Amino acid sequence: MSKSVPVIDVHTHAMPMPLLRRLERAGLADLSRSAERVLNLDPAICGLAPGSPIPLAPEQHDMELRLASLTAMGVDHQVVAAPPFVFASESGDDRLVMEVTRLSNDALAEFVAESGGRLSGLGTVPVGHPGAVAELTRCLDELGLAGATMGTFGGGRELDDPVNEALWEALDARRCFTLLHPSRVSSKDRLSAYHLVQLLGYPVETALATARLIFGGVLDRYDPVLCLAHGGGCAPAVGGRLDLGWRSKPVAQVTRRTPSEYLPRLLYDTAVFDTRALGRLVEDMTAEHVLLGTDAPFDLVDHDPLSTVRALDVDARQEAAILGGNAARLLGMPADPDDRRAPPLHTAAEGRTP
Repeated sequence: MSKSVPVIDVHTHAMPMPLLRRLERAGLADLSRSAERVLNLDPAICGLAPGSPIPLAPEQHDMELRLASLTAMGVDHQVVAAPPFVFASESGDDRLVMEVTRLSNDALAEFVAESGGRLSGLGTVPVGHPGAVAELTRCLDELGLAGATMGTFGGGRELDDPVNEALWEALDARRCFTLLHPSRVSSKDRLSAYHLVQLLGYPVETALATARLIFGGVLDRYDPVLCLAHGGGCAPAVGGRLDLGWRSKPVAQVTRRTPSEYLPRLLYDTAVFDTRALGRLVEDMTAEHVLLGTDAPFDLVDHDPLSTVRALDVDARQEAAILGGNAARLLGMPADPDDRRAPPLHTAAEGRTP
């Protein structure tokens, strides 16, 4: 890989201390165990059971340690987003959601501005709430953030709900990189043991959200630059089953194309933690649709992402695209001249059903 291609990690998180202190003053956070690397948040904010411990690695808020961790991982640049624990995805209180979202975005913008250019930020857009477009505009135009992140559910509504139509229109028009991150799970009681909320619930949630985008016609009407966290979760594996339903169940015959035809239009990160699964993802979706992602600095993280990608059976051009070329192009960052000649991920004409 050419040294001029930066290694870019598109899936990382931060919880800046100014945000957490503001939440604590409002009675929505407890930092008393921060020395133990543990945070507690109000269930209205985090969506977890009361008292659930949330990992608080110092790299979430300490810039010196954060930049040192990038160097240790061999990463040149990180794209940073708030984690779903501050999305308030299951709150129906518009005022609370918007207030927390604005505080989070302000704190993230200040945090990445102190990185010397090694971090870019993604503004949280509160799906399911009428203020989502205004907050997206503020993040991109006023705060100078590089793109957006969104949960898979919000305000009691799915992503294909009409309340989100203006948001999808805006994301399409702005062509900004957007990370779709699971932000809740179904059947929490059945997932309460063994850390299954994150281990299993999140991948299933991403597949559910993706299916809603497909069957709900969102991907027929719009062409968002949308990256699915954790390699799309279960979505890539269930394309054939969705196609079977599309062919055999009249209620599912609501799109012009089979569901699996929409999957290669989307983007995917490498945070699947299995070389064989990642290789299949690259084979099915092509290297031009896969971007480096680690989920740092949480404990479920790829500590050696360069080795993860270099273990794949891909050529040098594909490796360079995954490690940073694709992300550089999407984020408007400098990239290797040869990589710039790569074909676009998809065109608007290819993305929509005529």
